[in-house]
Amino acid sequence: MKKTDQEYVKEIIDKFNLIIKEIGKKIVGQKQVIKQLLISLLSKGHCLIVGVPGLAKTMIVHTIADVMDLKFNRIQFTPDLMPSDITGTEVIEEDPITKKRNYRFIPGPIFANIILADEINRTPPKTQSALLQAMQEYKVTVNGVTYELPLPFIVLATQNPIEQEGTYPLPEAQLDRFFFQINIDYPSKDEEKEILFKTTGTYEAEVKKIVTKEEILEFQNFVRKVPISEYVIDYIIEVVRSTRPKHDSKFDFVKKYVEWGCGPRAEQTLVIASKVNTLLNGSYSVSIEDVNEIVLPALRHRIILNYRAIAEGYTTDSIISQIIENLKDRYK
Repeated sequence: MKKTDQEYVKEIIDKFNLIIKEIGKKIVGQKQVIKQLLISLLSKGHCLIVGVPGLAKTMIVHTIADVMDLKFNRIQFTPDLMPSDITGTEVIEEDPITKKRNYRFIPGPIFANIILADEINRTPPKTQSALLQAMQEYKVTVNGVTYELPLPFIVLATQNPIEQEGTYPLPEAQLDRFFFQINIDYPSKDEEKEILFKTTGTYEAEVKKIVTKEEILEFQNFVRKVPISEYVIDYIIEVVRSTRPKHDSKFDFVKKYVEWGCGPRAEQTLVIASKVNTLLNGSYSVSIEDVNEIVLPALRHRIILNYRAIAEGYTTDSIISQIIENLKDRYK
């Protein structure tokens, strides 16, 4: 018998809670980060993860892949990495009997479900663009032949915010292709104590596989059916348009500190991500609160501040938070 939408929502919530429980066996804290990663995955979106070294970025991604039964590959980006090192290459093979020579394609590490692109800003733009084509089209082209990537497919790219020497920062147009920018901060004191007990003794956690690839693809298709009211759509449009200093913003602080605001892709991100968020929160209708919960990771990398803002210590997060605060009384 076919499930109702409400039954399916309950199944998603139950699976989500089991996933969080399993990940918690290996990862201490970082619940909001894990939730944002799962929202991105269920939205078919790619993430940029920003955090200093040693905050378990790789372990979080690897654990999510294990729990969701997805093939995981890690690509360490370096200045000498070539596009073919990511996408794969063709080699010449000779038939031992006929002596005929043929090309055979050897798939690169991009052929997996979850790709950890470690330190993406350490490789030149040519190699970055090879990865970004795969992110956009879910396929790669080698010597004129196109190869489909396995689905689900998500790229989680990391950047180190404190070490900028010898890096190639992603251009703004390429940053905009990332669904979320997730910032990972230091753990609390109690969490650090738990980390030390778990990682310096004999404790070895094993996680179970909770969902299959087929279930993830079903979830990804189902979330688009979640209803969203015109009122919430108007709010999303108002938030995004308010980030544009030269066109739509009504706020003086935006005109003073922002060089460029967000485009329509940001609005699409907010709609899809808030639909997933409302499901994970146990509801089936998107609210303003569901939008506000994911507005920072959805917009922070799409706003360009001017030199004055940087000099005075403003961040994109503070600008977004101020916009939300100013719209609070109009949208309740």
